[in-house]
Amino acid sequence: MSERLLPTPSQTVGPYFGIALTPEGANELAPSDTPGSILVEGTVRDGAGAPVHDGMLEIWQADEKGHYLESDGGFTGFGRCHTDDKGHYEFRTIKPGSIPGPEGTGQAPHINVAVYGTGLLKPVRTRMYFSDEAAANSIDPVLSGVDESRRRLLIAAVTDDRVTFDIRLQGDDETPFFDA
Repeated sequence: MSERLLPTPSQTVGPYFGIALTPEGANELAPSDTPGSILVEGTVRDGAGAPVHDGMLEIWQADEKGHYLESDGGFTGFGRCHTDDKGHYEFRTIKPGSIPGPEGTGQAPHINVAVYGTGLLKPVRTRMYFSDEAAANSIDPVLSGVDESRRRLLIAAVTDDRVTFDIRLQGDDETPFFDA
């Protein structure tokens, strides 16, 4: 008698992020008592507007001086967080400084974001800019390369010590994603 083989599930990624890849504290790039610490939070939604409850976000960023991996105090600029049942995520970090851009230009303060989730063969990558950096945002070479009508989708709302950045994977108001 031959054994019947079962088909491989159609999912390509997840749902296992909360267990395997996001250990406790992986979303804390800076302790809450760090001067200038901010809470970056938001919701990830799919094309129908439903919360993505089994996603994972990675962020990487410069420190407040605009340096990657050179910060004092052990700040690495890298973190991971899984989304909860409502698609919500949050990171405790610091606001990055401006970094050098191509050909001597500067880049506005931003956080690089990768989103992993069920059905994605590869992560989708985007950037989060800050609403209180209008002058820097207006001359950022990467943000300037995004269609003007869609730039607003890359600007996070800044209020006191909280930054809100929602991500839409498809559909109306889809977050602009980058190839690399």
